[in-house]
Amino acid sequence: MRLLPLSIRKRLVEQPVVLNILDNAVWLSADNLISILSGLLVGVWVARYLGPEQLGTLSYAVAFVAIVLPFAQLGLKDIVIRSIVQSPTGKNEILGTNLVLQLLASIATILFTILIARVMNAGDFLTISLIAIIALGLLFQPFSNTTEYWFRSQVQAKYLVWSKNAVLIAISLLKVGLILSEASLTAFAWVTLFEAIFLSISLVVMYRWTGERIVELRFGFERARELLKDSWPLLFSSLAIIIYMKIDQIMLGQMAGKRELGYYSAAVRLSELWYFIPAALASSVFPSIIRSRRQKDLQIYQNRLQLFYDAMVGSSYLIVIPLVLLAKPLVLLLFGAEYDQSWPILMIHAWAFIFVAIGVARSRWLVAENMVHFYLIATVLGAVVNVAINYLLIPSYAGLGAAWATVAAYCVSGYLSSLLSPKTWIAFKQSTLALLIPFRLLLGKTYFKELI
Repeated sequence: MRLLPLSIRKRLVEQPVVLNILDNAVWLSADNLISILSGLLVGVWVARYLGPEQLGTLSYAVAFVAIVLPFAQLGLKDIVIRSIVQSPTGKNEILGTNLVLQLLASIATILFTILIARVMNAGDFLTISLIAIIALGLLFQPFSNTTEYWFRSQVQAKYLVWSKNAVLIAISLLKVGLILSEASLTAFAWVTLFEAIFLSISLVVMYRWTGERIVELRFGFERARELLKDSWPLLFSSLAIIIYMKIDQIMLGQMAGKRELGYYSAAVRLSELWYFIPAALASSVFPSIIRSRRQKDLQIYQNRLQLFYDAMVGSSYLIVIPLVLLAKPLVLLLFGAEYDQSWPILMIHAWAFIFVAIGVARSRWLVAENMVHFYLIATVLGAVVNVAINYLLIPSYAGLGAAWATVAAYCVSGYLSSLLSPKTWIAFKQSTLALLIPFRLLLGKTYFKELI
């Protein structure tokens, strides 16, 4: 609070609802910040050790496997969780069927990934090897996914947090050991595989520790048909999202080379570090918005939605502006002079955060209005824009072009797509007002009192 201007502090003190939202968001953010910062510190050290060329090669392999991940998971997550909640007595069959389906899908996906990698990277044995090693991790994810779905269905996220944080610490220490021992690039790919193995073991142990047993799970053909019938739309939705998020790295590595991807990857690490903030803030604000909607007070509902957008975009400005102004010294301080081509990329890529915040806010509104199908349309549109602009700009501008493509894709998906339907025009209006929040504050508009 002491860091805010006096006029804003006075308004916030008068609004306990806003203060409560901010307090809860800070605690949620702090929990995420601990794990993200620990990963970032080791990630920066790894980047300095590997250099742009090797970092780009490793990032390419990780992104390559990430693109095919939805095929291994089959879009089953939400369907399995919903099924367990609706039919608790059938949980062993539901989880067992999910485990078998994802195992079969993972094996097929691994073989498919290696085949495509050989075609797209013919003659590049190192890249193919890295992709193959990382892809093997898909074989262990069905076990971690199955147990994770159970814990989420029972609202026992603490076991997930314990397991993931323990694995994070172990993997971070392992990476530090590789750096100190001057290990090869391939060793870091093996660490990615070990992370998948350790996480699956950790979650299975937690599952057994809570009194459940993996050996009691069973497969059901009829259950498999039901799950797959409901999950295929989510599979394509997940595929659109991952293409939307990772295709820039694949295209940059293919069209401009691994070194350029290394510069880009370093910038993206700093730019995407803050993406947890909108999700944490949304988790704090969304219940209040839903309550006002259920009370059928349209004016209060709209006012709180506007405040929601304002808070999301306003917080993103507080991150983006310093990140842009300090891009050069920040990159050189953390990554070293070898990454001097990363800071101009960061200056562009950072602006995507504003549209990420808008997209998160609008996605919650779409849920409240039961228009989740629109989210898939917007995501597919963003993926198409991302691919098209990357294809046009990467040959001439390399990482800078990929950064512009990312900003444009998030802008189209999270903001401009609201113009597609009259039902979402209100979201476009409120998002636009939120984008103008700095000017509204400068003009002294007392919107806090008007909106709460």
